[in-house]
Amino acid sequence: MIKFHRKFDPGKIKLLIFDLDGTLIDSRLDLIHSVNATLKHCGRPDLPGDLIASYVGDGAPMLVRRALGDPRDEGLVKEALEHFYAYYRVHKLDHTHLYKGVKEMLAAIAHANGVPRKMAVLSNKPVIPSRAIVDAFALTEFFVHIYGGNSFATKKPDPRGAQTLLRETKSHPEETLMIGDSSVDVLTGRNAGLWTCGVTYGFAPHTLCEAPPDVTVDEPREIAELFE
Repeated sequence: MIKFHRKFDPGKIKLLIFDLDGTLIDSRLDLIHSVNATLKHCGRPDLPGDLIASYVGDGAPMLVRRALGDPRDEGLVKEALEHFYAYYRVHKLDHTHLYKGVKEMLAAIAHANGVPRKMAVLSNKPVIPSRAIVDAFALTEFFVHIYGGNSFATKKPDPRGAQTLLRETKSHPEETLMIGDSSVDVLTGRNAGLWTCGVTYGFAPHTLCEAPPDVTVDEPREIAELFE
């Protein structure tokens, strides 16, 4: 169900910025397996999947650090992160899939009511696997830019990535919608002066109460319905 918490006119939106994990793709199982493989490499026991999923959203370095229990041993964190990257690079598409209706939603938005709209991806996942996953699911054609957590000096919720997209697409903040599954995405939008949409089907809908978005949706197709 679409629920507006702060009313705005979707018809005036010209740029949509999407989070990736938990918004367009369900990468939960591959991330869980990659973290547990990393813990095994470090001689640590596995963690429950739900706990690992709750650590997702702030980028791989923070994901690995949290899984290790935030140790003071930076050498351990560095070794673990390198192992995580190497494992995930090979296994990132073992179980990952698009949420139902994502491709149809993107196609519908691209042609909704004859209004030209641009779309982009802004993830905290490193940019190379982000682009590889988007390409693997044949979504690249929908996006003018795909940026990851190492595309800029700072990650979400810092607004630099969103501000770069505004500048590159010659878009105004009041004509832009940030879409994601967590408070990190909402705060990114707020910090850049954008409208925000929270999706409740992703990894971290429980965090949306910490930073309520302007609108929430329960399914990908409802994002497209905003523009009908």
